[in-house]
Amino acid sequence: MALLANKTAIVTGASSGIGRAIALKFAAEGANVVIADTAEQPIEGGESTVELIRSAGGNAVYMKTDISDWNAVDALVGATVDHFGRLDVMVNNAAIYTSTNLIETTPEQWSRVIGVNLTGFFYCNKRAVTQMLTQAPVNEVRGRIINISSQHGMIACPGDLPYSVSKGGIVQMTRQIAVDHADDLIVCNAIAPGKIITGKPGVANDP
Repeated sequence: MALLANKTAIVTGASSGIGRAIALKFAAEGANVVIADTAEQPIEGGESTVELIRSAGGNAVYMKTDISDWNAVDALVGATVDHFGRLDVMVNNAAIYTSTNLIETTPEQWSRVIGVNLTGFFYCNKRAVTQMLTQAPVNEVRGRIINISSQHGMIACPGDLPYSVSKGGIVQMTRQIAVDHADDLIVCNAIAPGKIITGKPGVANDP
């Protein structure tokens, strides 16, 4: 049996980049995958993530979602459970970036990056845990959360204030959720990737 057979996963920011790769792998392992993103077509070009999964015989749906909007996140999880019956895995990956230091960062840039990368993760984690608490455990786990942080959340990089602060916040949020909900049989972990060639634009900074 495939590793994720009969499991349902939401992957935010899964139309492009790292999220796209995660969604494709989850589907290949048998999961029902919900692609949650603000746009369906990949930044890199080519077929959408849903099209690739379905053409390979997998099961996927796209749900337009801005994770900085609580109502959108609430609707995303609700629709996922209505469609597939439960939520087994929540992968919080969607993020935005601005390459600015403290002086260069405008209040608008700060609010937008923190709104997506930190507040958005709070919304997604809160809604996922709320749902998972209603579910019966499977193999002693009610649900799993994977938060995509970054090496930028571990070390300081030049000209990277809002993004690094948001990613550092994700690390601590993950620790807190893991401690608070371990007894509820909810598993929460973070992954902190380094530079990954995805076809999306980005900046490689030395610490």
